[in-house]
Formats: sequence, structure tokens, C-alpha cells
Amino acid sequence: MVLNEFPFPMTVTLIQLCSITLYSGPFFNLWRIRKYQDIPRAYYMRLIVPLAIGKLLASVTSHISLWKVPVSYAHTVKATMPLFTVVLTRVFFGEKQPTLVYLSLLPIITGVAVATVTEISFDMVGLISALISTMGFSLQNIFSKKVLKDTGIHHLRLLHLLGKLSLFIFLPFWLYMDSLAVFRHSVIKNLDYRLIALLFTDGVLNWMQNIIAFSVLSLVTPLTYAVASASKRIFVIAVSLLILGNPVTWVNCLGMTLAIIGVLCYNRAKQISKARELPMQTPNSHVKYTPLNDNYYRSSFNGNIGNGLHKMQTTGSANVQMPMTMPVSSNSNSLLVNGSGMPSGSTTRLLFV
Repeated sequence: MVLNEFPFPMTVTLIQLCSITLYSGPFFNLWRIRKYQDIPRAYYMRLIVPLAIGKLLASVTSHISLWKVPVSYAHTVKATMPLFTVVLTRVFFGEKQPTLVYLSLLPIITGVAVATVTEISFDMVGLISALISTMGFSLQNIFSKKVLKDTGIHHLRLLHLLGKLSLFIFLPFWLYMDSLAVFRHSVIKNLDYRLIALLFTDGVLNWMQNIIAFSVLSLVTPLTYAVASASKRIFVIAVSLLILGNPVTWVNCLGMTLAIIGVLCYNRAKQISKARELPMQTPNSHVKYTPLNDNYYRSSFNGNIGNGLHKMQTTGSANVQMPMTMPVSSNSNSLLVNGSGMPSGSTTRLLFV
């Protein structure tokens, strides 16, 4: 709604980054979120800075796609995130996927292709921006998990750190490319309070959405989060069609539906693949157990253990609790039953300390 009247996607990105930077610090301190420890400079430059740049580019290209194409089509294209995840994990980590996972990507590709061909308001810049944004968010998810695992930083503190760093990097570019045009726009010159309120609301909602997304990801498995993301896209597409009234055809709706079903199939295929990869827990013991005869029990309990008890009683240590033996018949109702290695009909002693 903002971009329809205020066509400055870079400024919308700047407002969202400012919201993350300004609100996170005071509220996270109020919520007593633990502060992150010092991160080594080499690690910071190698992972944190590229992660912030990736978050920045993904956010900017996402807003460009929303500006150029309808929301429903942009989110349909973003359903290709599993495809980017599979490709990028193979490139960076050499991770191979089962055949079932690769097959589940076909409905996603087909659905996005159908939606692209039948999109009434198609724009090539919007399509490319949506694809770049999807790839950027895939990279962000992959390397954010690595940073959380390597550093132990709280997920909300990582959000705050990336927001601050992205704003610091992005601000000079915004001043050079967008600032003059924004201040000359009628919304700013005439102080359109309605649109300014929409911009403020957009920043607050984006901050809250980031908090919820990072929190949910830390509470559930990535598979559950992926299913929730697919459900979110269904909701966003449906609401955008109702509120914004974007013109669509039934073939276009079929492509959107096929892409979303493909995402759900991908999540199911990942779940089945993980279940198959779980190793069977089999005992690997080389210790051979031999049943002991009745004479050994009696000599052990009456001789060795008795001598040990005598020594413990004569030590005089105040910190030693005195053990005692208690005769128990094997015919009584006890946990020692036939087949457990205890001879039938013998009298044994349980040692209580």
C-alpha cells in the first residue's frame, strides 16, 4: 500500500532498518535478553559483515519486487526458497539431498512457471528482484544458523546486530541515491500524515515480524518453520488478492496453488528423508557375561563384601555412611527373577548404602 503511493523501495528499507535498530536495544534490555559476547574480529569480518550485506540486499530487492509486481505474484516467486536452499547448501557445504527431495522441487518450479506466464501485471525487474530476494533470504537463513551455533549469541541480539550493521552500510547509499528525490516528493513536502503513519506502521510491523520469525525459528525445528512459512504465504496471497484486488486468472491461481503445494511436498520429503537417515541404535558391546554359581554369590557377599564393610566401619571417617546388608529370598516378590543371571532357589543379599 505504501509503495503504490510512495515509490521509494530503498526508503522503505531504510525505515525498516531504523525500526530494528531503534526499538531493539531498549526493548531487549527491558526483556532482559542476554547481551552477546565479543566476537573475534576475523570471524566478524568473515561472516557477520557479509551476513548484514546479504540481509540488506534481500530487503531492498524484496521491496523492489513488491513495487514492480503484485504481492501475490511476488510471494509465489518466493516459494522457490527450497530450490535455492538445496542448491546453496550443495555449493557451500557439499550437502547432497535424496532423490525424493529433488522430485519435490518439480511442482514448485512448475507452479512458479505457470504463475509467471499467466501473470497479467508481469514485470521482468520485479521477477528478477523477487528471485534475488529469495536467494538472499536463503543465504541469510543458512549462515544465521551457522553464526548462532558458532558464537552462542542470542537470536534476538543477532537480529539487532545485523540491523545496526545493515543500516550503517546502507545509509550512505540511500543519501546518494534516494534522499533528494524523497524530500522533493509531495508526501514529504505536503506532510501527508496518512502515508507517514503507514510508513511508521510498516516499520513497527516489520520489527515485530522479525522478532517473531527469529523466535519461532529458535523454538521449533526448521522443518516446522518451513511449513509455517508456506502457510504464511498462502495467507499473504489470499489477503492481498482480497484487499488490493489484483486482477488474476484461474490459471494464475492454479500456478500459485501448485507452487505452495510443492513447498509442502518438499517439507514432507525432507521429513521422510531425515527419518530414513536416523541410525538404528544397536548395542555394540564386546563384554561377555557369564552367570555366576551359587558358591560365588555366598563367598562374595559373606567374604569380600563383609571384609569391605568391616574396613569401612573401622575407618572412623565421619563422611562415610554405614552400609548394611539385608537378606532377601529369591522366591519373594523382588526384581531378581529367573533369567536375570541369579540362580533359582538361592538366598542373596542386597547391599544398601
